[in-house]
Amino acid sequence: MINLLGSPRRLCDGVSRREFLTLGSLGALGFGLSDHLAHAAERSGAGRGFGQAKACILIFLYGSPPQHETFDPKPDAVAEVRGEIGSIPSVVPGLRVCELLPRTAQIMNEVTVVRSMTHRYPEHGVAYAVSGMPTYTPELETRPRDARHWPYIGSVVDYLAQRQSDSSRRSVSAMPRNIALPWMLNSKTDILVNAGPFAAFLGQAYDPLWTDFTGPGTQIVPHYTDSQTRDFHDPFGGTLPNGRFILSTESRLRDDIPVERLNVRQALLQQFEQAQRRLGSEGSALSSPSGRGVGGEGIFDHHRQRAYSLLTSNAVHHALDIAREPLALRERYGMTLFGQSCLAARRLVEAGTKFVTVFWDGYGQFGNCAWDTHNNHFPRLKEYLLPGFDLAYPTLIEDLRQRGLLDETLVLCLSEHGRTPQIDSRPRGAGRHHWSRVYSTVLAGGGIARGRVVGSSDSQGGDVRDTPISPKDILATAFHLLGIDPHTLVPNAQGQPLPIAGDGELRSELLSAS
Repeated sequence: MINLLGSPRRLCDGVSRREFLTLGSLGALGFGLSDHLAHAAERSGAGRGFGQAKACILIFLYGSPPQHETFDPKPDAVAEVRGEIGSIPSVVPGLRVCELLPRTAQIMNEVTVVRSMTHRYPEHGVAYAVSGMPTYTPELETRPRDARHWPYIGSVVDYLAQRQSDSSRRSVSAMPRNIALPWMLNSKTDILVNAGPFAAFLGQAYDPLWTDFTGPGTQIVPHYTDSQTRDFHDPFGGTLPNGRFILSTESRLRDDIPVERLNVRQALLQQFEQAQRRLGSEGSALSSPSGRGVGGEGIFDHHRQRAYSLLTSNAVHHALDIAREPLALRERYGMTLFGQSCLAARRLVEAGTKFVTVFWDGYGQFGNCAWDTHNNHFPRLKEYLLPGFDLAYPTLIEDLRQRGLLDETLVLCLSEHGRTPQIDSRPRGAGRHHWSRVYSTVLAGGGIARGRVVGSSDSQGGDVRDTPISPKDILATAFHLLGIDPHTLVPNAQGQPLPIAGDGELRSELLSAS
């Protein structure tokens, strides 16, 4: 059973049960899920931008970049806050950015900067940042299958799109709706801490389809910590043009199995399932509750459909083949893993993928990895992090714009939190530590306003001065732009209805006027 509700948002025990609809009753009335979603949008006062985004690219800078050295510099603050990296004007009058982002400064007229992001948890809460879960504890980051997790935004998009497809009896797409690059989060570090981008109670069928990357790292990046003894050739610092994105071997068509044999297997399986339905054997192994995600579709069935479409189609492999792009364009993105991942994301969206996630992830060592600059803050920013971002991000925005895709592709650049206003001078290269009271993010495309700054921080970049915006507000706004009522409820494993964006609200300040 799929429980969906477009009504005022309240958490678990306080949710109203009025207006509840199920797929079964909708179908009996000849009223499909697509109709329900449209009517839910009407009831919620969809407003401008609703459904403008046909796809979303979510860029996640794991470890959390500093607001001071990115989109909220404080040139008039004392040195202990301002830091040793200056700022430059952008193409938007009055909007300054970090001086190490000169190319990004030239595309700020295409984006909205939010300088007043805030929440209560200054920890690596990826799960908190990308799902509707209302509270967070650090232990959850090491337990990606914990029952307390809520589903990832990309998984929710996939889940609702699948329900709509089932309702309208559309054929299965050759492209996955929810795919993540370059590999499963944190899987290339010495500690696997990868909670967040998973489907939780929606069922594993709605986890992102993960890629892997075959290219070597060519650069030894600045050390993460003072105590680091090993050097890492980090592909986020540099890689070679022959690097490739691949799917897992289970998603590939084996050379010794002709497509014709797969077609025979598919036909036999369909005949078996039809016979099973005629016999009413809903309690069989294939359709037992243990084999289902919430909503009544078996996890096995959804996996089978997705696997079959991937096995028999070259579409996804073609989209991931970045070697098909001109070398000059690949170099504009930056010959780094982040740059090539952003290019692959554009190709996936162009090929029809609904939701693509690009992680700038840790590599080699987990502690203080990626953007988590407790140590060696300024060398890592100068030599590694900011240069790579300043190649890839503005090129992605420009590439989407030139191809006519930016207006219909939402680009979210998120992180867990920000970093402390006060610089810690004790570690080598100094450091900024976790800080969630105020930080910045940048949004573009798909109905987002252009050339706008929303909210502000105080003179130190330590607290919100005006217009506080939460990670849940960003999720609610993203759902709205993707044509999904952000107040939609889905049932958890216990059947409790939960809002897909938690307590998030649509933020009209972020939306384009047209």
